[in-house]
Amino acid sequence: MNVWLAVLLSIIVGFAVSWGLGFAVIPWLHKLKFGQSILDIGPSWHKKKQGTPTMGGILFIAGFVASLLIVLVTDKLLGGNILLYNNDKASDAVYIKIFSGILMSAGFGFIGFMDDYIKVVKKRNLGLTELQKTALQLLVIIAYLFTLYKSGVNYMFIPYYGMWENTAVFWIVGVIGIYCTVNAVNFTDGVDGLCTSVTSVACVAFAVVAVLLNYMGVSILCCALFGSLIGFLVWNWNPSKVIMGDLGSLFLGGLICTFAFAVDAPWLIILIGVIYVAEFASDVLQIAYVKTHNGKRLFKMAPIHHHYEMCGWNEKKISKVFSLVTLIGSVAAVALVWFGRAQ
Repeated sequence: MNVWLAVLLSIIVGFAVSWGLGFAVIPWLHKLKFGQSILDIGPSWHKKKQGTPTMGGILFIAGFVASLLIVLVTDKLLGGNILLYNNDKASDAVYIKIFSGILMSAGFGFIGFMDDYIKVVKKRNLGLTELQKTALQLLVIIAYLFTLYKSGVNYMFIPYYGMWENTAVFWIVGVIGIYCTVNAVNFTDGVDGLCTSVTSVACVAFAVVAVLLNYMGVSILCCALFGSLIGFLVWNWNPSKVIMGDLGSLFLGGLICTFAFAVDAPWLIILIGVIYVAEFASDVLQIAYVKTHNGKRLFKMAPIHHHYEMCGWNEKKISKVFSLVTLIGSVAAVALVWFGRAQ
């Protein structure tokens, strides 16, 4: 199958399924009364979102899965092997990085589903406890990293240097990096369209990096998610008709990590995921500042998108500006990979 046709097909199918399902799934979520509960700790004007259907992440998850299945099955019937296109790495390692990453993302998505279910159905606003959520996430992370390690993947690409292998660093970066990233993506899902639009830009950046590093199969994954997110954004843009919920945001966090590790460059998350970093860091800094400065706040509200809300920015402006910042970070990441490749 022509590789660029595969890219186009993955985007179109992802968009069509994610957008099309919205016509059936959103009314169904309304009927089930799977409405979002708005906590008092957020901006007061968010109360008007009370009851907006949550767990909408099922739309782009379905779009992503359908897109991958259609592209891979079509490619197989045509006698191709798109996941290994133009790749000189060991095929087993490529497959393991891709499919174990998808399973990891599904694991995070299931944790998010449990959290949403407890909030919506059991009427416990805080869902899973922090200890429960952390323990489950660490189990998923360790299982994923162990799978990579057993397949011989304990290295990473360093610009201007090449591949660097260090098992200890691989595990430390893996556990800390994945845990922080997944929860940072979750923090980003705080205003309409923000997490969806920022992650859409990140998908394009990872797709380009994957092509540059000869991981065309990873690029197909990125494009499938991109199309699915754009389809979901139709429903999620302010004023949103559906919220992705922890089901969606934790799944996205897992896939962002999958993309980064699949191209052997987890450090890319710092640049491409600059907004995720800012969201996570602002929350940590706020907590630390409040505890060390007698209750005074560093930001008007954390994570950082709420600070800008309190400064008068509307949700559409926040999504647009944060997506632009993601684009700038992505351009820097692509440039670093392009000029830092081994010639």
